[in-house]
Amino acid sequence: MTAPFRIFGNEMSPYSVKVRAWFRYKAVPHLWLQRSQHREEFEARARLPLIPLVITPDDAAIQDSTPVIEALEAKYPEPSIHPEDPALRFLSALIEEYGDEWGNKLMFHHRWYSEVDRRATALVLARSFLPDGETAAVEALADQVRERMVGRVHFTGSSPENAPLISRYLDDLLAILEAHLDGRKYLFGARPAFADFGLAPQLYEAALDPTAAGIIRARAPKVLAWSHRVLEPRNDGPFESWDSLKDTLTPLLANAGAFFLPWSRANADALEAGEESFSVDLPGGAYVQGPQKYHARSLVALRQKYAAARETPGLDAILAETGCLPWLQ
Repeated sequence: MTAPFRIFGNEMSPYSVKVRAWFRYKAVPHLWLQRSQHREEFEARARLPLIPLVITPDDAAIQDSTPVIEALEAKYPEPSIHPEDPALRFLSALIEEYGDEWGNKLMFHHRWYSEVDRRATALVLARSFLPDGETAAVEALADQVRERMVGRVHFTGSSPENAPLISRYLDDLLAILEAHLDGRKYLFGARPAFADFGLAPQLYEAALDPTAAGIIRARAPKVLAWSHRVLEPRNDGPFESWDSLKDTLTPLLANAGAFFLPWSRANADALEAGEESFSVDLPGGAYVQGPQKYHARSLVALRQKYAAARETPGLDAILAETGCLPWLQ
Protein backbone atom coordinates (compact mmCIF):
# COMPACT_ATOMS: atom_id res chain seq x y z
CA MET A 1 0.00 0.00 0.00
CA THR A 2 1.35 3.41 -0.99
CA ALA A 3 2.20 5.65 1.94
CA PRO A 4 0.19 8.88 2.18
CA PHE A 5 1.66 12.32 1.73
CA ARG A 6 2.55 14.01 5.00
CA ILE A 7 1.88 17.73 5.51
CA PHE A 8 3.65 19.49 8.36
CA GLY A 9 1.69 22.65 9.06
CA ASN A 10 -0.46 24.64 11.44
CA GLU A 11 -4.10 25.74 11.32
CA MET A 12 -3.00 29.35 11.81
CA SER A 13 -0.78 29.25 8.72
CA PRO A 14 -2.61 30.32 5.53
CA TYR A 15 -0.07 28.56 3.34
CA SER A 16 -0.50 25.30 5.27
CA VAL A 17 -4.28 25.54 4.99
CA LYS A 18 -3.91 26.33 1.28
CA VAL A 19 -1.94 23.15 0.55
CA ARG A 20 -4.24 21.02 2.72
CA ALA A 21 -7.27 22.36 0.82
CA TRP A 22 -5.68 21.27 -2.47
CA PHE A 23 -5.10 17.76 -1.11
CA ARG A 24 -8.68 17.57 0.07
CA TYR A 25 -10.01 18.72 -3.29
CA LYS A 26 -7.98 16.10 -5.14
CA ALA A 27 -8.83 13.39 -2.58
CA VAL A 28 -5.12 12.56 -2.40
CA PRO A 29 -4.38 10.55 0.76
CA HIS A 30 -2.45 12.64 3.27
CA LEU A 31 -1.68 13.09 6.94
CA TRP A 32 -1.99 16.53 8.57
CA LEU A 33 0.78 16.90 11.15
CA GLN A 34 1.22 19.73 13.62
CA ARG A 35 4.77 20.92 13.07
CA SER A 36 5.46 21.69 16.73
CA GLN A 37 4.47 18.16 17.71
CA HIS A 38 6.88 16.71 15.13
CA ARG A 39 9.65 19.24 15.52
CA GLU A 40 12.61 16.90 15.28
CA GLU A 41 11.50 15.36 12.01
CA PHE A 42 10.48 18.71 10.59
CA GLU A 43 13.85 20.27 11.33
CA ALA A 44 15.65 17.28 9.86
CA ARG A 45 13.73 17.42 6.57
CA ALA A 46 12.93 21.10 5.99
CA ARG A 47 15.28 23.10 3.80
CA LEU A 48 13.83 26.29 5.28
CA PRO A 49 12.14 26.76 8.70
CA LEU A 50 8.83 27.46 6.99
CA ILE A 51 5.54 25.62 6.75
CA PRO A 52 4.06 23.80 5.06
CA LEU A 53 6.54 21.02 4.48
CA VAL A 54 5.24 18.14 2.35
CA ILE A 55 6.86 14.70 2.40
CA THR A 56 5.89 12.67 -0.65
CA PRO A 57 5.22 8.89 -0.66
CA ASP A 58 8.71 8.39 -2.15
CA ASP A 59 10.18 10.40 0.76
CA ALA A 60 11.00 13.62 -1.10
CA ALA A 61 10.63 16.86 0.88
CA ILE A 62 9.05 19.86 -0.85
CA GLN A 63 8.22 23.34 0.43
CA ASP A 64 6.65 26.64 -0.67
CA SER A 65 2.92 26.39 -1.22
CA THR A 66 2.73 27.60 -4.83
CA PRO A 67 5.48 25.34 -6.23
CA VAL A 68 4.12 22.46 -4.13
CA ILE A 69 0.67 22.77 -5.69
CA GLU A 70 2.07 23.33 -9.19
CA ALA A 71 4.25 20.23 -8.96
CA LEU A 72 1.50 18.02 -7.57
CA GLU A 73 -1.13 19.38 -9.97
CA ALA A 74 0.96 17.95 -12.80
CA LYS A 75 0.76 14.52 -11.16
CA TYR A 76 -2.91 14.77 -10.18
CA PRO A 77 -4.46 16.87 -12.95
CA GLU A 78 -8.10 15.94 -12.35
CA PRO A 79 -10.22 17.72 -11.42
CA SER A 80 -8.16 20.57 -12.78
CA ILE A 81 -7.73 23.80 -10.85
CA HIS A 82 -6.99 25.62 -14.11
CA PRO A 83 -9.65 26.93 -16.50
CA GLU A 84 -9.26 25.62 -20.04
CA ASP A 85 -9.27 29.18 -21.41
CA PRO A 86 -5.57 30.18 -21.29
CA ALA A 87 -6.48 33.82 -20.57
CA LEU A 88 -8.50 32.80 -17.52
CA ARG A 89 -5.73 30.43 -16.48
CA PHE A 90 -3.28 33.32 -16.32
CA LEU A 91 -5.77 35.58 -14.52
CA SER A 92 -6.25 32.83 -11.96
CA ALA A 93 -2.48 32.59 -11.47
CA LEU A 94 -2.29 36.35 -11.06
CA ILE A 95 -4.96 36.32 -8.35
CA GLU A 96 -3.25 33.37 -6.65
CA GLU A 97 -0.08 35.44 -6.39
CA TYR A 98 -2.09 38.46 -5.25
CA GLY A 99 -3.54 36.34 -2.46
CA ASP A 100 -0.20 34.93 -1.37
CA GLU A 101 1.54 38.30 -1.21
CA TRP A 102 -0.98 41.15 -0.95
CA GLY A 103 -3.71 39.24 0.85
CA ASN A 104 -1.13 38.07 3.36
CA LYS A 105 -0.22 41.68 4.17
CA LEU A 106 -3.81 42.45 5.07
CA MET A 107 -4.18 39.35 7.23
CA PHE A 108 -0.80 39.59 8.96
CA HIS A 109 -1.20 43.28 9.80
CA HIS A 110 -4.61 42.83 11.40
CA ARG A 111 -3.45 39.68 13.24
CA TRP A 112 -0.53 41.39 14.97
CA TYR A 113 -1.27 45.13 15.09
CA SER A 114 -3.78 45.53 17.92
CA GLU A 115 -3.10 44.16 21.38
CA VAL A 116 -6.37 42.20 21.48
CA ASP A 117 -5.41 40.40 18.27
CA ARG A 118 -1.83 39.83 19.39
CA ARG A 119 -2.94 38.24 22.64
CA ALA A 120 -5.68 36.13 21.11
CA THR A 121 -3.54 34.79 18.27
CA ALA A 122 -0.48 34.20 20.42
CA LEU A 123 -2.58 32.19 22.86
CA VAL A 124 -4.09 30.06 20.09
CA LEU A 125 -0.64 29.37 18.67
CA ALA A 126 0.82 28.59 22.07
CA ARG A 127 -1.97 26.13 22.79
CA SER A 128 -1.35 24.43 19.43
CA PHE A 129 2.31 24.05 20.41
CA LEU A 130 1.44 22.74 23.91
CA PRO A 131 -1.92 20.98 23.51
CA ASP A 132 -1.58 19.27 26.89
CA GLY A 133 0.33 22.06 28.62
CA GLU A 134 -0.57 23.67 31.91
CA THR A 135 -2.22 27.08 31.66
CA ALA A 136 0.80 28.89 33.07
CA ALA A 137 3.13 27.25 30.55
CA VAL A 138 0.82 28.07 27.64
CA GLU A 139 0.51 31.69 28.75
CA ALA A 140 4.28 32.03 29.13
CA LEU A 141 4.79 30.62 25.65
CA ALA A 142 2.09 32.96 24.30
CA ASP A 143 4.07 35.91 25.64
CA GLN A 144 7.15 34.67 23.77
CA VAL A 145 5.18 34.13 20.56
CA ARG A 146 3.63 37.60 20.76
CA GLU A 147 6.99 39.27 21.30
CA ARG A 148 8.57 37.40 18.41
CA MET A 149 5.77 38.03 15.93
CA VAL A 150 5.32 41.68 16.79
CA GLY A 151 9.00 42.08 15.98
CA ARG A 152 8.36 40.71 12.50
CA VAL A 153 5.43 42.85 11.37
CA HIS A 154 7.68 45.29 9.56
CA PHE A 155 8.44 42.58 7.01
CA THR A 156 4.91 42.97 5.62
CA GLY A 157 4.83 46.75 5.93
CA SER A 158 2.66 46.81 9.04
CA SER A 159 3.31 50.10 10.84
CA PRO A 160 1.35 52.93 12.48
CA GLU A 161 1.80 54.96 9.30
CA ASN A 162 0.52 52.21 7.03
CA ALA A 163 -2.23 50.98 9.38
CA PRO A 164 -5.06 53.18 8.04
CA LEU A 165 -4.06 52.32 4.48
CA ILE A 166 -4.07 48.59 5.14
CA SER A 167 -7.47 48.81 6.84
CA ARG A 168 -8.82 50.54 3.77
CA TYR A 169 -7.27 47.93 1.49
CA LEU A 170 -9.09 45.19 3.41
CA ASP A 171 -12.40 47.06 3.27
CA ASP A 172 -12.05 47.52 -0.49
CA LEU A 173 -11.13 43.89 -1.10
CA LEU A 174 -14.06 42.61 0.94
CA ALA A 175 -16.51 44.82 -0.94
CA ILE A 176 -15.16 43.60 -4.29
CA LEU A 177 -15.31 39.94 -3.31
CA GLU A 178 -18.72 40.21 -1.69
CA ALA A 179 -20.16 41.44 -5.00
CA HIS A 180 -18.29 38.84 -7.05
CA LEU A 181 -19.34 35.93 -4.84
CA ASP A 182 -23.01 36.85 -4.91
CA GLY A 183 -24.52 33.70 -6.42
CA ARG A 184 -21.10 32.22 -7.22
CA LYS A 185 -19.36 29.48 -5.21
CA TYR A 186 -15.79 30.14 -6.29
CA LEU A 187 -13.87 32.92 -8.00
CA PHE A 188 -14.06 31.41 -11.49
CA GLY A 189 -17.32 29.50 -11.27
CA ALA A 190 -18.69 26.36 -9.63
CA ARG A 191 -15.33 24.76 -8.91
CA PRO A 192 -12.15 26.07 -7.27
CA ALA A 193 -9.36 27.57 -9.32
CA PHE A 194 -5.74 28.22 -8.41
CA ALA A 195 -6.89 31.72 -7.44
CA ASP A 196 -9.19 30.40 -4.73
CA PHE A 197 -6.38 28.44 -3.09
CA GLY A 198 -4.23 31.57 -2.96
CA LEU A 199 -6.70 34.15 -1.71
CA ALA A 200 -9.33 32.34 0.37
CA PRO A 201 -6.92 30.98 3.02
CA GLN A 202 -5.71 34.50 3.81
CA LEU A 203 -9.26 35.63 4.53
CA TYR A 204 -10.06 32.42 6.40
CA GLU A 205 -7.11 33.19 8.68
CA ALA A 206 -8.18 36.82 9.06
CA ALA A 207 -11.60 35.61 10.15
CA LEU A 208 -10.00 33.68 13.01
CA ASP A 209 -8.75 36.89 14.63
CA PRO A 210 -10.91 39.26 16.71
CA THR A 211 -10.67 42.51 14.75
CA ALA A 212 -10.71 41.17 11.21
CA ALA A 213 -13.33 38.55 12.13
CA GLY A 214 -15.71 41.28 13.26
CA ILE A 215 -15.17 43.21 10.05
CA ILE A 216 -15.64 40.19 7.79
CA ARG A 217 -18.68 38.83 9.62
CA ALA A 218 -20.39 42.22 9.62
CA ARG A 219 -19.59 43.31 6.08
CA ALA A 220 -18.85 40.24 3.99
CA PRO A 221 -20.82 37.11 4.92
CA LYS A 222 -20.44 35.69 1.40
CA VAL A 223 -16.67 36.10 1.64
CA LEU A 224 -16.70 34.33 5.00
CA ALA A 225 -18.72 31.44 3.58
CA TRP A 226 -16.38 31.19 0.57
CA SER A 227 -13.26 31.18 2.75
CA HIS A 228 -14.66 28.21 4.67
CA ARG A 229 -15.91 26.52 1.49
CA VAL A 230 -12.37 26.47 0.11
CA LEU A 231 -11.23 24.49 3.15
CA GLU A 232 -13.28 21.56 1.80
CA PRO A 233 -13.61 22.46 -1.90
CA ARG A 234 -15.81 20.53 -4.30
CA ASN A 235 -16.25 20.29 -8.02
CA ASP A 236 -19.84 21.46 -8.36
CA GLY A 237 -19.75 22.39 -12.03
CA PRO A 238 -17.71 24.11 -14.73
CA PHE A 239 -15.60 27.21 -14.78
CA GLU A 240 -17.38 30.22 -16.24
CA SER A 241 -16.40 32.22 -19.32
CA TRP A 242 -14.84 35.66 -19.19
CA ASP A 243 -18.11 37.14 -20.45
CA SER A 244 -19.97 35.91 -17.38
CA LEU A 245 -17.15 36.78 -14.97
CA LYS A 246 -15.97 40.15 -16.20
CA ASP A 247 -18.49 42.49 -14.58
CA THR A 248 -17.48 41.55 -11.03
CA LEU A 249 -14.03 40.03 -11.58
CA THR A 250 -12.71 43.15 -13.34
CA PRO A 251 -12.72 45.17 -10.06
CA LEU A 252 -10.56 42.52 -8.38
CA LEU A 253 -8.06 42.60 -11.22
CA ALA A 254 -8.14 46.39 -11.17
CA ASN A 255 -7.37 46.30 -7.47
CA ALA A 256 -4.32 44.16 -8.23
CA GLY A 257 -3.32 46.61 -10.96
CA ALA A 258 -3.67 49.63 -8.68
CA PHE A 259 -2.08 48.24 -5.51
CA PHE A 260 -0.41 44.85 -5.65
CA LEU A 261 1.52 45.04 -8.90
CA PRO A 262 2.89 48.59 -8.41
CA TRP A 263 4.00 47.56 -4.94
CA SER A 264 5.57 44.41 -6.41
CA ARG A 265 7.59 46.35 -8.98
CA ALA A 266 8.70 48.92 -6.39
CA ASN A 267 9.78 46.11 -4.08
CA ALA A 268 11.84 44.46 -6.82
CA ASP A 269 13.42 47.77 -7.83
CA ALA A 270 14.36 48.52 -4.21
CA LEU A 271 16.06 45.16 -3.84
CA GLU A 272 17.97 45.60 -7.07
CA ALA A 273 19.13 49.03 -5.89
CA GLY A 274 20.14 47.69 -2.48
CA GLU A 275 17.76 50.01 -0.63
CA GLU A 276 16.80 49.34 2.98
CA SER A 277 13.28 50.69 2.48
CA PHE A 278 11.13 52.00 -0.33
CA SER A 279 8.04 54.13 -0.81
CA VAL A 280 5.43 53.54 -3.49
CA ASP A 281 2.58 55.92 -4.24
CA LEU A 282 -0.65 53.95 -4.14
CA PRO A 283 -4.24 55.22 -4.17
CA GLY A 284 -4.86 56.72 -0.74
CA GLY A 285 -1.25 57.52 0.08
CA ALA A 286 2.38 56.42 0.01
CA TYR A 287 3.11 52.93 1.30
CA VAL A 288 6.52 52.55 2.95
CA GLN A 289 8.28 49.34 3.95
CA GLY A 290 11.50 47.38 3.68
CA PRO A 291 11.92 45.20 0.57
CA GLN A 292 11.03 41.50 0.61
CA LYS A 293 13.42 39.14 -1.15
CA TYR A 294 10.98 36.28 -1.59
CA HIS A 295 8.40 38.32 -3.41
CA ALA A 296 10.93 39.61 -5.89
CA ARG A 297 11.46 35.99 -6.91
CA SER A 298 7.76 35.21 -7.08
CA LEU A 299 7.21 38.29 -9.24
CA VAL A 300 9.78 36.92 -11.68
CA ALA A 301 7.80 33.66 -11.79
CA LEU A 302 4.55 35.54 -12.41
CA ARG A 303 6.09 37.54 -15.24
CA GLN A 304 7.38 34.31 -16.77
CA LYS A 305 3.84 32.94 -16.72
CA TYR A 306 2.65 36.10 -18.42
CA ALA A 307 5.37 35.84 -21.08
CA ALA A 308 4.21 32.30 -21.85
CA ALA A 309 0.56 33.42 -22.12
CA ARG A 310 0.91 36.85 -23.69
CA GLU A 311 -0.10 35.73 -27.19
CA THR A 312 -3.43 34.48 -25.86
CA PRO A 313 -6.23 36.34 -27.65
CA GLY A 314 -7.89 38.90 -25.41
CA LEU A 315 -5.50 38.60 -22.47
CA ASP A 316 -3.59 41.85 -23.01
CA ALA A 317 -6.84 43.74 -23.45
CA ILE A 318 -8.07 42.54 -20.06
CA LEU A 319 -4.76 43.33 -18.41
CA ALA A 320 -4.58 46.76 -20.01
CA GLU A 321 -8.14 47.64 -18.99
CA THR A 322 -7.46 46.68 -15.38
CA GLY A 323 -4.10 48.45 -15.14
CA CYS A 324 -2.13 45.22 -14.75
CA LEU A 325 -0.33 45.12 -18.08
CA PRO A 326 2.44 47.72 -17.55
CA TRP A 327 3.69 45.92 -14.43
CA LEU A 328 3.95 42.53 -16.11
CA GLN A 329 5.89 43.52 -19.20
